[in-house]
Amino acid sequence: MHIKGDHTELAVEGRLDVRSAADARTVLHSAVDDGAGDLVLDLSELDSWDATGLGVIMGAHRRAGRCGRRLVLRDVPPQMQRLLVATRLHRILAIEGGIGLESLPRV
Repeated sequence: MHIKGDHTELAVEGRLDVRSAADARTVLHSAVDDGAGDLVLDLSELDSWDATGLGVIMGAHRRAGRCGRRLVLRDVPPQMQRLLVATRLHRILAIEGGIGLESLPRV
């Protein structure tokens, strides 16, 4: 997992899972604490995430809210969109452009 960017936009590459969660949490929390306005998280290069990785995203979302900011997910890959819909987190998280529920394959 690799995260690049600044306190307004970050791009996540690779896998966001139990092995990378601590590093990702540190980077995301620093970005939230050091900036203002929306924090955009570009997920276009994210290969996969597990429950721990999703927990990191939710933790950053909550922290951003407490700081008067908003975490916005951009370019969420289809397989991750399905997980957000299955867990109903698509109703809580800000997702740029939303999720096209009709275009997602049924599972």
